[in-house]
Amino acid sequence: MSGSTGGMEPGSLYVVATPIGHLSDIGGRAADVLRRVDLVAAEDTRTTRVLLDHLGAHPQTMPAHRHNERAAAQRIVEALAAGRSVALVSDAGTPAVSDPGARIVDDVRAAGHRVVPVPGPSAPLALISASGLVEGPFHFEGFLPSRARARDERLAQLAQMPHPFVLFEAPHRIEQTLSALARVVGTGRRIAIGRELTKRFEEIHVCDVADALDWLGADENRLRGEYVLVVAAASRPADDGDDAAAPSVAEVDVRALLSELLAEMPLSRAVRLAGRVTALPRRKLYAMALAAAREVGAEGSEEERGAGDERGAGGGVEGGR
Repeated sequence: MSGSTGGMEPGSLYVVATPIGHLSDIGGRAADVLRRVDLVAAEDTRTTRVLLDHLGAHPQTMPAHRHNERAAAQRIVEALAAGRSVALVSDAGTPAVSDPGARIVDDVRAAGHRVVPVPGPSAPLALISASGLVEGPFHFEGFLPSRARARDERLAQLAQMPHPFVLFEAPHRIEQTLSALARVVGTGRRIAIGRELTKRFEEIHVCDVADALDWLGADENRLRGEYVLVVAAASRPADDGDDAAAPSVAEVDVRALLSELLAEMPLSRAVRLAGRVTALPRRKLYAMALAAAREVGAEGSEEERGAGDERGAGGGVEGGR
């Protein structure tokens, strides 16, 4: 940027992080940018107007959300080409981080315009700092898939990671997600639950994954508000054998896990996913899955007829996924 500190450079896009709840958390540089740009592209102009009024800022605004991102990107590129300065904001936090914005930034760069990050509040980092569960690397996942089968498959993959992972969740799905975590990821892990971070009714609770639903159900108000979750890494066995990279089998109710997976997917896939979580031998898991399938009234006999082929194929039966 040229000129004095905080000066606007014509034809530049400023990607501005905004408060995640408490308006006073806005950074001084971010506030200056929002007061001085010509145009603010906002995920929801009504939400952003509250912040702009708080700052005494009066730029022109335009919508830039997930459903109009391509058209918004074109309009922003045209504004930048005309020499205007533009700020891109989401409702809370940083644009393009589990929010719209990545396509806009990509199109602006492709058009040859400068993109300037203006960092600020972060919900994942806020909870991590107050959780005590993260000492090194972590994985930011954001929102899980909405469909139960896809959600559980992704959680089974996350369970294998050697470090903590961070999730976002909406109030209408938090109960189902906490239940799935206990079932698929396994108990014995700690979880930090952040509700309404930086807002008036902020809550931060750290507990075992198995106890998370009890905490949620203890207050009906906890079904309101936005959530951030930090799930600790699985504890590791003390030995240095091959099983050291997998979660402790004792932490996972294998039979319950298989039953839930069988309700959502074919037996062969359920066995494979359970193997990723538990590190148990495939032959043992296959036998347990057949028993579980019979218990829930699944077509156990048909699956049993295919058991020989399944074992002979070495677990490669899946078709064209």
